[in-house]
Amino acid sequence: MSTYTIRPIQKNDNEQIARVIRSVLIEHNVPKVGTAYADTALDCMFEAYATERAVYFVVEENKTLIGGAGIAQLANYDGNVCELQKMYYMPQARGRGIGHEMISKCLEAATSFGFEKCYLETMTYMEAAQKLYKKHGFEYLDGPMGDTGHCACPVQMLKELS
Repeated sequence: MSTYTIRPIQKNDNEQIARVIRSVLIEHNVPKVGTAYADTALDCMFEAYATERAVYFVVEENKTLIGGAGIAQLANYDGNVCELQKMYYMPQARGRGIGHEMISKCLEAATSFGFEKCYLETMTYMEAAQKLYKKHGFEYLDGPMGDTGHCACPVQMLKELS
């Protein structure tokens, strides 16, 4: 049986994780404008998360990246709130508990960084992701917080961190 490893992103992961994220976004017909697809950080994820109170984890299996997720300060928001960012998985990673393990790892990091709340944005039709977020204590909001640039993501959720 194949096993996977969850680890912090490394510089040499940049190209591969960008391909993973774009592939998943295309698979789900996510708009290329107003979503993570258009983020300038997508091609330099290691550098984007090499800042204070930020971390990005990748899932590696058989020397191939099959997903990732990260935590960073919520952009353009004046408060102690982080954002769960760029949580995407290739089909072979789904249904194996990897998403559950990854979100737990991200929320642990957010708590250790001293954030009070964790915010996220997603698409309406990404129901499996929303189900996972709800299991981890995220609740729906009536509108966006901050300004992530993801104007095409109509679902916003928030979790209080302990």
